[in-house]
Amino acid sequence: MSTIISLFAPHTALHKSQDCSKDTRSTPCPKLTFDTKLNKRNMLKKVGLSLIGSAAALVHPAAIAEPESPVTAASSRISYSRFLKYLNEGVVRKVDLFENGSVAIAEILNPALDHKVQRVKVQLPGLQRELVRTLREKEVDFAAHPLEMNIADAVFDLLASFAFPLMLLGALLLRSSSPNTPGGPNLPFGLGRSKARFQMEPNTDITFDDVAGVDEAKQDFQEVVEFLKTPEKFAAVGATIPKGVLLVGPPGTGKTLLAKAIAGEAGVPFFSLSGSEFIEMFVGVGASRVRDLFNKAKKNSPCLVFIDEIDAVGRQRGTGIGGGNDEREQTLNQLLTEMDGFSGNSGVIVIAATNRPEILDSALLRPGRFDRQVSVGLPDVRGRGEILKVHSKNKKLDRNVSLSVIAMRTPGFNGAELANLMNEAAILAGRRGKDKITLKEIDDSIDRIIAGMEGTQMTDGKNKMLVAYHEIGHAICATLTQGHDPVQKVTLIPRGQARGLTWFTPNEEPTLTSKQQLFARIVAGLGGRAAEEVIFGEPEITTGAAGDLQQITEIARQMVTRFGMSEIGPWSLIDPAVQSSDVVLRMLARNSMSEQLAEDIDRSVKCIIEKAYEIAKSHIKNNRDAIDRLVDVLIEKETLTGEEFRATLAVFSDTFSGNTEKKDEIRELVKA
Repeated sequence: MSTIISLFAPHTALHKSQDCSKDTRSTPCPKLTFDTKLNKRNMLKKVGLSLIGSAAALVHPAAIAEPESPVTAASSRISYSRFLKYLNEGVVRKVDLFENGSVAIAEILNPALDHKVQRVKVQLPGLQRELVRTLREKEVDFAAHPLEMNIADAVFDLLASFAFPLMLLGALLLRSSSPNTPGGPNLPFGLGRSKARFQMEPNTDITFDDVAGVDEAKQDFQEVVEFLKTPEKFAAVGATIPKGVLLVGPPGTGKTLLAKAIAGEAGVPFFSLSGSEFIEMFVGVGASRVRDLFNKAKKNSPCLVFIDEIDAVGRQRGTGIGGGNDEREQTLNQLLTEMDGFSGNSGVIVIAATNRPEILDSALLRPGRFDRQVSVGLPDVRGRGEILKVHSKNKKLDRNVSLSVIAMRTPGFNGAELANLMNEAAILAGRRGKDKITLKEIDDSIDRIIAGMEGTQMTDGKNKMLVAYHEIGHAICATLTQGHDPVQKVTLIPRGQARGLTWFTPNEEPTLTSKQQLFARIVAGLGGRAAEEVIFGEPEITTGAAGDLQQITEIARQMVTRFGMSEIGPWSLIDPAVQSSDVVLRMLARNSMSEQLAEDIDRSVKCIIEKAYEIAKSHIKNNRDAIDRLVDVLIEKETLTGEEFRATLAVFSDTFSGNTEKKDEIRELVKA
């Protein structure tokens, strides 16, 4: 009899007491007390009424209308952190606890609605004791409401007591009979469970203040964060929460960092995982994990789901070998259904990141799934300065270090590269025994990131002289050709595969590139080969210009075929399939241009390069005396700064009249 009685949960009621115990100094938390008295006659009466009601429902289903549950009567849903904030502000009037204390319906005087009464639903994280203590401290009226039990629930509880042995036996039978052991078609052993990391109260230690250089992206996400913090303000005017936000940008621009900042700012439950975690070797596992993820998310809504590298599952359908039956496409179909299918995903915002948006399926990008696409590009010079400030907060910098100058010297650097730059500078300072990071360590770190590790200095006098003329040739042609960036440094210190390097720094942030600037790059790139030919003669030219020739040929071909900067005309002469990021499509693409047009393209490319080479050789011939002087100084010092180079060139060149502060100093030094 005791077994049967335990199946029927009695009516329970939460009793509020003024004192936790007789001793008011004691600190243990008050426990919830329940009325456990069971009247057998009332119980049997209830069972009989339940059976009568079931019979009536069979005769006419509409005869017995089930009343609306108080849990579903709430007008809005808020997060647990928002509920605690309302408690601290003293605007909570009454709290009713349902489902064993896991759900609460609260009446609040909403400040956003002119302190009107609003019923809201709150998902509780299993902290009933702390919540009861807080409610009593705030003198809030509260009560617990147990679930009504009927004969069906009793039978269900009886069967549930035998569920675990049956499941264990079924799993063993499935494993022994499945052809794909371990795993099987029904995904035992937890294969279908989502691997997402979950945080009820995300503590990422990252806010929008820690994310710099992406001001436009932060503005787009401010609205999402405000929606998550105060959803009732938007629900009052009929606004619905956005479904998804897609972060698009090159690697290292801060997409994942921005998602962490959103979670830290919003303060709502946060799920994070990678797109590759959906895929397994067993068919159907990915779709099962997608369902499990969204089921968990809906139970904790409003919440955030962050999927990094979504292109792992979101690639265009129909391009796989297995057609629509392969595992990846089934996973994508399930993801599309969960985001905006028949049931929808109310209160769940999906944030995804990718650096290849062109390969994503069009159904994934339509409005209603990813409603917004936020571009996170490379930072400009101001953004790089802000990023450097963020990553230099915990580093000791010398007072002569200017972050704005470093930002000017690092065009094209993304946020990850700038963070690596400051870390490499700190490592060099520690290796050299310094207590602060100086400009020397930062310059060496920039060179190391761009060109590689510093190599062994050359000892062969002939090769060293040849490399010196080669690098000075680059610097001379760049300085004397209108439209080129100024020289920042010329060095004979080997780095990576290069025996010497010439650095250039733009005066302003490059946005659009003109035809004059592209042609000037070709002239400067040919300056090294022109110096070898003019100084040493054609038989003595070396292979040192191989990388330069490859770069200038690519620039010239793009000027003709892509930018329309030749006598052929303003045409785009590249097949779109050839420009595709898909390697297979590029290999199978057929170029539709005629043989005559291909010959015209080759002729135009050759004409541009030959014209630039003649200009480069004329610069070398007209400044032979200045080149010899610069080579002597470079061999002696091994590194020339841009200012030293221009000052020396202004003294000995008739074609360059640069105004530099060191011009008179160089002239006096040469006379001495």
